[in-house]
Amino acid sequence: MAYKQPTRRKNQRDRETLNLIPILDSVFIFLFFLLMSSQFLKIYEIGSDIPILSAANPPPSKEKPLGLTVEVTTKGFEVSTSRGNINFIVPKAGGEYDLETLHSKLVGIKKANIYENQVIFEPQVDVEYQQIINMMDAMRTMRNSDDLLTRKNKKTGIDEVVKELFNKIVFGNLMS
Repeated sequence: MAYKQPTRRKNQRDRETLNLIPILDSVFIFLFFLLMSSQFLKIYEIGSDIPILSAANPPPSKEKPLGLTVEVTTKGFEVSTSRGNINFIVPKAGGEYDLETLHSKLVGIKKANIYENQVIFEPQVDVEYQQIINMMDAMRTMRNSDDLLTRKNKKTGIDEVVKELFNKIVFGNLMS
């Protein structure tokens, strides 16, 4: 009798490999699209500081700092200083925060403290993000309709126009 080959091995097919080129092409096109679309996205940033805890003492100064604090409450804005000479409340107008009155009061404070740049800002937890940005803009920028403020440059002694109200905004009481 003659030897007969097993049919199992003879009829076995070669497995086809999966073609990954179309998948890789689509992934690269998607990445290219994401990179191109990110070029047109503008991101704005408002600089602000958080309180710093350190063991070092601050350098001594001739004048006690103003320590201007603007606290956002359900009633409105509570404005105070560490010197204790300024304490007032800007109430809400019609259920909304009165940014115009806050701005005009801060311009008055800036006139009396022309070299002061820092304000401590304490918003409540439930205040919306856009409202916080509007409040920061009211505290930070001088408007064209505001009185012209000038101060002497400490280095040159030349009068210069004040362009910003309190441009160093420090967030305080972040845990509430």
